[in-house]
Amino acid sequence: MPVSSSGGRRRGRSSQINYWPGFVDALSTLLLAIIFLISVFTVGQFFLSRELSGRDTVLDRLNRQIAELTDLLSLERSGRRTAEESLTSLQSTLRAAEAERARLQGLVESGGAAQAEAGELNAALEAEKQATGRALSQVEILNQQIAAMRRQLAALEEALSASENRDKESQARIADLGSRLNVALAQRVQELARYRSDFFGRLRQILGNRPDVRIVGDRFVFQSEVLFPAGQAFLRPEASGEIDRIASALVELEKQVPPDIPWVIRVDGHTDQRPINTPQFPSNWALSSARAIAVVQALIARGVQPQHLVAAGFGEFQPLDNGTTEESYARNRRIELKLTER
Repeated sequence: MPVSSSGGRRRGRSSQINYWPGFVDALSTLLLAIIFLISVFTVGQFFLSRELSGRDTVLDRLNRQIAELTDLLSLERSGRRTAEESLTSLQSTLRAAEAERARLQGLVESGGAAQAEAGELNAALEAEKQATGRALSQVEILNQQIAAMRRQLAALEEALSASENRDKESQARIADLGSRLNVALAQRVQELARYRSDFFGRLRQILGNRPDVRIVGDRFVFQSEVLFPAGQAFLRPEASGEIDRIASALVELEKQVPPDIPWVIRVDGHTDQRPINTPQFPSNWALSSARAIAVVQALIARGVQPQHLVAAGFGEFQPLDNGTTEESYARNRRIELKLTER
């Protein structure tokens, strides 16, 4: 891939103060904060919906039990009223029988027939008394059953009240969890932004002001020709110094960032829009990915932890310059380093 240079114009641009990276850093930090806030809201909604679903299930079950006990209580009350009416009727019959017995006792002396009638009446009176006793026993059993059902209703009401209190406590815990998670995520965003700023500041000091190394937003951009021959994915021998300096900065960063912050350096490979089709690289995707992997492997060989590195190939589909000049093509052939979350 041919490369053209315009040294005078680049030196003129590099001597100017570039405010754009700082502005893009601020925008990226704000975007990360918004994304984390959305994540907090989503987590809070998930916990709240799960708590509400469990509460609704408990309430439905308790309501069904209350309805069943209410129906059973209604039936028991109806049976109790029937038994009380029977008891009243039996008591009236008993009083009438006792009056009749008293009348017949006055007629005992009048003859044996009156005595026999009195005996029959006494037997009938005893049967009525037994029936009345059985009715009273049934009424007592009904009273006990009603009392038990009332106790069950009281227990259900107490359980329902406890469920409502637990629901209120769960909502309060969810709100507190969301607040604490929001604070923790905001702190993580600030920490990662601080380490990213320190890392890129160190790279600026190490690499200096070079026309073939630029800062675009929150990324360091190396022209591909700094690291690779045209159309190839093996590092130039003279690129070893650049890789050494980058690896040194990454090793220092690994010592500074706490282990609970999930961060990676993403190495992105890009090509210009002109297609490549060789036995080794059948497409720009293959070339850009191979170059990114070559940089990652070189950094690992110099002591950078593999879990802190990601290789990505973008081919020609993320251009910085949409022009068709040699200078535009050169700008788009690049390797980018970006510190981001894993």
